[in-house]
Amino acid sequence: MILLALMAIPSTMMAQPVQKGNLQKGDYGYLYCHMNDRGRAWTAFALSRDGFHYHDLLDGDSIFSDAEMARIEGATRDAYICRKHDGSGYLMVCTDMNIEATKRLGKQETWDNYGIDLLTSDDLIHWQSVTLDYRKGRGIFANPDAESVYKDWSTINRVWAPQIVWDEDFIWDDGHKGGYMIYYSMWNRAEEAYDRMYYSHADESFTKLTQPRLLFDWGYATIDADINWVAADGLWHMMIKKEGGKPGLFTATAPTLQGPWGEPVEDDYVDFEGNKNCEGVSAFQLVGQNTWVIGYIEYSSNPKNYRLCLADENMRNFHSPRNIEGVARPQHGSFLRITKEEYDRMQKWSDAILQRKP
Repeated sequence: MILLALMAIPSTMMAQPVQKGNLQKGDYGYLYCHMNDRGRAWTAFALSRDGFHYHDLLDGDSIFSDAEMARIEGATRDAYICRKHDGSGYLMVCTDMNIEATKRLGKQETWDNYGIDLLTSDDLIHWQSVTLDYRKGRGIFANPDAESVYKDWSTINRVWAPQIVWDEDFIWDDGHKGGYMIYYSMWNRAEEAYDRMYYSHADESFTKLTQPRLLFDWGYATIDADINWVAADGLWHMMIKKEGGKPGLFTATAPTLQGPWGEPVEDDYVDFEGNKNCEGVSAFQLVGQNTWVIGYIEYSSNPKNYRLCLADENMRNFHSPRNIEGVARPQHGSFLRITKEEYDRMQKWSDAILQRKP
């Protein structure tokens, strides 16, 4: 009788895989939010119906004023976009960095930078930001009296490639639960030997950030992490670039966002590019499928290649690499599934602006 009763339950009422992390919504298309690889670089949008063939919005121009959004160096890189956890809007984080202004800014090295930008939007078109200059030290953080990872923040020289994941288990000092975990690599030449992965938490307003904590240290430099919850195996998966050693993009897993993160898997990784260099990984699932798409930039070639490969429901068995199509200058970025209303709104916005151009 029990078996018959279970068989009578509609499939939609059966237990569904637990989904954690960022809110996934939209079955009409995809937004590719990325650094446009021209000159100083800026943040651009492209739209797609199938996740592989895209077209640029605004002809690939910047979607906002970098001078207004990036208050340290006036340029944004490595854009990562997601929905607010309650679906009320959108979030973005960028590396605040302008490689063409090295001399003007008095940077020691071309690839040095000092902070990140936190952005919010209600419609994907109008954005506002908060810029965090890490050289200013613990006073910029929501918990300035907490123990710091550095003795001297003024010597920090890299704050790279921030990304966002909703952490429902994080508890604030006042007992409030839930926050946006922002993870990124940092390097302070005066106090550490190489880039390491750190994380902070942002509040609901996405304007306040906790002091960084070390996420892991495998004994060598790591950058450009991308973390996703994989419902098929009930683990957090992090794809990441290891600086040095075997080329490729590797995966580590953990039961919780703060770890412990295991060592990267050495026998199942993105190795299609041979000895060429690749980084800037970003993964998303295709609408209505268990298939994962893994995006990354192969930057050894000229011109560079932005690649999309496939993986199974466990984010394993990487295969079938191909170039993204329709984007003029694709680079490090991220992907967001979108609704028809969102797709049409952004397309109308782009068309209206282009029509006004001389």
